[in-house]
Amino acid sequence: EYGLNMMAHLTCMNADRAGIDSVLASMKAAGIENVLSLRGDAVPGATPKDFKFAKDLIPVAREAGFCVGAAAYPEGHIDCLDFDESIRHLKEKQDAGAQFFVTQLFFDNDYFYRFRERCTSARIYAPITCGIMPFLSKQQIQRMVFMCGASLPSPIIKLLARYEDDPASLRAAGIEYACKQLVDLEEHGADGLHVYTMNHPDIARACTEAIRCVG
Repeated sequence: EYGLNMMAHLTCMNADRAGIDSVLASMKAAGIENVLSLRGDAVPGATPKDFKFAKDLIPVAREAGFCVGAAAYPEGHIDCLDFDESIRHLKEKQDAGAQFFVTQLFFDNDYFYRFRERCTSARIYAPITCGIMPFLSKQQIQRMVFMCGASLPSPIIKLLARYEDDPASLRAAGIEYACKQLVDLEEHGADGLHVYTMNHPDIARACTEAIRCVG
């Protein structure tokens, strides 16, 4: 209805090949063309079936005729204590057929720029879209940090302290901070920008307007 490119997210944790083939066939029949290949959250006590990692899903989706992307982690995957290991896994995703990457959220653009350099050194050339999530509350950002392992830079800590008792102002500050991140990334030649809006139209509007003003 709106002429937008859409992308399905497909997880493979605890899935078998027959189930994945069925889902991909349903997507194909519905006219879906793009798939983000993800492992998904691990289930405690469960044993992976035919797919252990996202890299195992990528070639299957490619063979089914989809344009396939995968996740990237500028500060390393939370399960990897060794950053070099995260880079190796990313290269394996590219080698498996990933055509582009979308990053996990981050709050410090310098981490992304260093990550981008490491990717180039590791011969990872697939386009990397930056994922940015505005922080809207102290509880939300605490949850995200523990789930994703993202670092909190000093400016955000100061904003959290300043507006701790003013939720509306903290929300506005979080959106403004994200807009500044997006503008800086655009000016530094990011391949793409993805905003985690959490279904809030005002976030989408503010971030879009900020990017349109660049230049």
